[in-house]
Amino acid sequence: MARINDNYLKLKAGYLFPEIARRVNAFTEANPEAAAKIIRCGIGDVTEALPLAAREAMHRAIDELGDRDSFRGYGPEQGYEFLRSAIAESNYRSRGMAIADDEIFVSDGSKCDTGNFLDILGPGNRTAITDPVYPVYVDTNVMVGNTGDADDRGAYEGLVYLPCTAENQFVPAIPQEDVDVIYLCYPNNPTGATASREQLTAWVDYAKARKAIILYDAAYEAFIRDPEVPRSIYEIPGADTCAVEFRSFSKNGGFTGVRCAYTVVPKALVGSTASGEDQALHPLWNRRMCTKFNSVSYPVQRAAEALFSEDGQAQIQALIDHYMGNAELLSQTCKTLGLEVYGGKNAPYIWVRCPEGIDSWGMFDKMLNEATVVITPGSGFGAAGEGYFRISAFNSRANVEEVCHRMEALGLS
Repeated sequence: MARINDNYLKLKAGYLFPEIARRVNAFTEANPEAAAKIIRCGIGDVTEALPLAAREAMHRAIDELGDRDSFRGYGPEQGYEFLRSAIAESNYRSRGMAIADDEIFVSDGSKCDTGNFLDILGPGNRTAITDPVYPVYVDTNVMVGNTGDADDRGAYEGLVYLPCTAENQFVPAIPQEDVDVIYLCYPNNPTGATASREQLTAWVDYAKARKAIILYDAAYEAFIRDPEVPRSIYEIPGADTCAVEFRSFSKNGGFTGVRCAYTVVPKALVGSTASGEDQALHPLWNRRMCTKFNSVSYPVQRAAEALFSEDGQAQIQALIDHYMGNAELLSQTCKTLGLEVYGGKNAPYIWVRCPEGIDSWGMFDKMLNEATVVITPGSGFGAAGEGYFRISAFNSRANVEEVCHRMEALGLS
């Protein structure tokens, strides 16, 4: 009989978002008349149309594929040079960061890459994650066998949990112990918090001193409005020797269904072999991509390239302005109701403390059953998320205004 990967059996009952879907489905089955009234502010999926520059570029690329003379088959596994160059120049070199074209690896999603990167990291690494945390970081470590079992609070043996609280502004303190791999996400999902230059410098200094690797998820960097807040870990001197950065076109360009992202793996980044020798990670990630990935489709990469055009940049900014306008409305409504509100200023997520006497899933059920609104329970992001809930600003303006009216009608406080 074929042997399964027993590590999957350690996973909790359900990944957060499927559990949300299950509860919503149960609600609609019991209340079919309410199905059409549901407004979803839970999962961070975009709602507005794909930018025109991207759509036009896709059309042109499809037409190319319809002509034998311009047809393209397999593309380079690392991504087409036209896109890698546009990313490196526009997002890094023009901002003073010396990232080379071939240090960019195009993929179909940052969620995928944060998990896939474990392919080139060996067993026995001591891994630190923030709490609350994007569940993918934890679950993928469980899947590959980097943890023991979970306790009653859902914390896995073998992981170092870094509490993110209102008291530390949701940016964890540097651990006193040595760790080998560190997951950081700023602007943060789920709390919407940002990390200052001083805070990121402290993390880079820690990683360099201990020869640790930072896996830095910057999927929401385009939503940063404060010019003092770093948009990349590579703005910090020395980060190229200790950090990998993950970015995506999903939220800024509306590519959640189109699928295109990229990971930056600097050539200066090294890890250790079992025998203690230094080994660059760049060639290992390149080999992994060549073996397990056939790149993103040509029309999609052309669409992503178009986002760097003048028109594309203006259209991206319009999308960001729209979603951040939603965030402002949701934040103000929660504040008016007397709730403690975090995030929503440099990120499209609002992190809200639950009213007294209601836990995270209780708040989820209350919003679903009494307001027909889907939010995300904070406890789904980790034990430190208990007592909070997340509202996503990804929606139409009309829906967000309606959510605000429904929350006001609930009289939350």
